[in-house]
Amino acid sequence: MMRRWLVILLLAVSPPAAAAQNASLVDRIVAVVNKEVITLSELNEAVSAAERQLRRQGTPAPERPVLERQLLERLILEKAQLQMARDSGIRVDDLQLDRAVQRIAQNNNMTLADFRRALERDGVVFDTWREELRDQILLSRLREREVDDKVQVSDSEIDLFLEEMKTQPERAEYNVSHVLVRIPEQASPERIEAARAKAEKALAEARSGTDFAAVAASYSDAPDAISGGALGWRSHERLPEVFAAVLAKMKPGEVSEVLRSPAGFHLLKLIDRRGLDAGAPVTQTRARHILIRTSEVVSESEARRRLADLRERIVSGAADFGEMARVHSDDNSAARGGELDWIYPGDSVPDFERALNELKVGEISQPVKTPFGYHLIQVLERRSADMSPERRRLQARQALRERKSEEAYQEWLRQVRDQAYVELRLEEK
Repeated sequence: MMRRWLVILLLAVSPPAAAAQNASLVDRIVAVVNKEVITLSELNEAVSAAERQLRRQGTPAPERPVLERQLLERLILEKAQLQMARDSGIRVDDLQLDRAVQRIAQNNNMTLADFRRALERDGVVFDTWREELRDQILLSRLREREVDDKVQVSDSEIDLFLEEMKTQPERAEYNVSHVLVRIPEQASPERIEAARAKAEKALAEARSGTDFAAVAASYSDAPDAISGGALGWRSHERLPEVFAAVLAKMKPGEVSEVLRSPAGFHLLKLIDRRGLDAGAPVTQTRARHILIRTSEVVSESEARRRLADLRERIVSGAADFGEMARVHSDDNSAARGGELDWIYPGDSVPDFERALNELKVGEISQPVKTPFGYHLIQVLERRSADMSPERRRLQARQALRERKSEEAYQEWLRQVRDQAYVELRLEEK
């Protein structure tokens, strides 16, 4: 019989004589997931983190028991996925984790030390946050392997999709928030009706004027519940079909009726919409770059210094960009003087594209960091061009993959939860 109480001896902060007096029951098991447990302290930490996030968003927090139940279900699902990742050999070593931490700090325009202090000011223990990041990377890799890599899009699906796009009077993007009430696979009629009633109750609150983010935090089983259920901007074709059909008829500010999908029941709130001209020309950019890859031998500071020196020589006229690319670039474009093919929006990684879009023709960037290393970028030419048929097919394939992947992911999460052995003990005292 597994012990329900964990005794923590406060030896680290008390003299030996006082330790026995201060020993106290401070933790207990609130759930068993397969062969592992979730403790009350883990749940309390998750609730505290969620409350901090809700405060930052200005979203009223649900009542404590409601938030506890929501967060416990999230912890159960995460625990089951992490067990699957470890059992299948997925690992994130310390070097990979350190690089991910460094990227996050840089994306926040902070040094690692400043980033650590900012976390600690917010009441977050850095080492705990670091391990949580490791878990999130594991979950991401598990999803890629178990879901995303298995999604297939056929040529006939692309043909049908392109024909449907021709019949749409307007290509639209929607800024959407949602609530998901998940139902188990092969759920009993009583269980399905209970889930529907929960979704209807969430709908009533949303339409009575309750902040939709607070409704999501209270009712949604989706991973983004504590973020207010925000999906952000999604184009019509990248949304699940059941969502796209309803959103096309909604006005900003409206909340949908309860929708049914294989994953469960949904509510959608349309925050805003904007139209896109599907036939409009797109801007292509011809550019060249010099890449210095970072490694155990070449540090980030060394890569930046080398590129800054090269930039100074090129800008002053003492060196030619193409020649410097041939000699110094670690990219396979080096033999062409660093020249790249015409680049469409979305072709390059976000950091590279952001820097590219900010440059004028002929201008040379400062060193730009991407997952590949550091770059000097020069824009050579820009043009407007109609999208080629091949390009349209590629975009259609990407849109269909994204749509099918999201639907498959929700179904996979339901299966993971259903297949896990779970024993709930939150209500036990």
